Amino acid sequence: MKTNFPLVFLLWGAGLGAAAQYAKVSVVFDSLPELYPEAGAALGLAVSLVGAVGLVLGVVAGILVARAGFRRTLLLALWGGAVLSALQALVPPFVAFLALRLLEGVSHLALVVALPTFIAQLSAPAHRGLTLTLWGTFFGVAFALVAALGQPLVARYGVPALFLAHAAYMASFALVLSRVLKPLGQGVPEALPGFGALMAQHVAIYCSPNLSAPGFGWLFYTFCFVAVLTVLPPYLPEAARFWVMAAMPLLSIFSSMTLGVALLRFMPAVRVTILGFLLAVLTMVWLWAVPAAPLACLALALALGLIQGSGFASVPELNQSADAQAQANGAMAQMGNLGNTLGTPVMVAALAWAGYAALPLLIGAMLLAGAGVHLWLAYRRARHSFSSDR
Repeated sequence: MKTNFPLVFLLWGAGLGAAAQYAKVSVVFDSLPELYPEAGAALGLAVSLVGAVGLVLGVVAGILVARAGFRRTLLLALWGGAVLSALQALVPPFVAFLALRLLEGVSHLALVVALPTFIAQLSAPAHRGLTLTLWGTFFGVAFALVAALGQPLVARYGVPALFLAHAAYMASFALVLSRVLKPLGQGVPEALPGFGALMAQHVAIYCSPNLSAPGFGWLFYTFCFVAVLTVLPPYLPEAARFWVMAAMPLLSIFSSMTLGVALLRFMPAVRVTILGFLLAVLTMVWLWAVPAAPLACLALALALGLIQGSGFASVPELNQSADAQAQANGAMAQMGNLGNTLGTPVMVAALAWAGYAALPLLIGAMLLAGAGVHLWLAYRRARHSFSSDR
């Protein structure tokens, strides 16, 4: 099998549109009061509602996408995202805007389940580490692009112009992919399971050491990454604050695409993930010994970059079929949203209680837990394999 690199890059480009469903609001959040001056603190829902869908329906989405058809779901999600962005550009009443954001969460969830599944299936085994590490950069790259291109657009034409640009981007990829993307060997979609069957499959996924491992690892990664980037700035030396915070996401991507890809050529993805967690724990020891040391923060970003790519690469490594990969990607979406949701408030509460010392201690404990859960699930897989061979 040969890797279809042009199509992989197209799918990654579509993934940038999915990440921009967050970025188009987060990056210009301080401009939203101009559209909705009466919203007040409720404006925060404009960001969180997209993630709330994944938090509640992540695993269910993995099951439903596999049943409904990956190509069909992907194209519908792209067209839906385009229409929703266009409607948001009309500046509807705030309640209607929130409803559109909730629906956009459905589009986003479908995309982050279908896209990495397609990328894995289009990649030769030797290239999956590279292609899925590339996929793992989609959030950071999209936020950087929206910050670089979207903010000037908003400054000149207003927030609705950014929403329209996003709508055009999503529609363009929907048009192109509708011509070049073939189904993953699917015929007529299967009947969708009932609520009881969905819940049973939900339990089965999280009980499986193969299906659940990427998601559980992703929970601890997202908890730590988002929390650190949110609470760290006030503790950094003022002269270093801007460049450290700008460099950390970029270094994470750099580490993922260079050292991470190199390690994946001769190490299983799960081992690379565990290595990333343990190296990150060492940087927490450094940050405990030398509070808010800029170099330690950069080292942390480099270590977390190893988890970023290998987390996605572990999905096809542990799960061979497209349906199983969709279920594992759904679990990753759900656990990622849970980590994003819990990380910052738990970290803020810990800092309020114990001060700076809570940062290296809590984050270090969560990183150790991430390595520990992977080691425990690897033990379960090995024990099951040993039992099957006897």
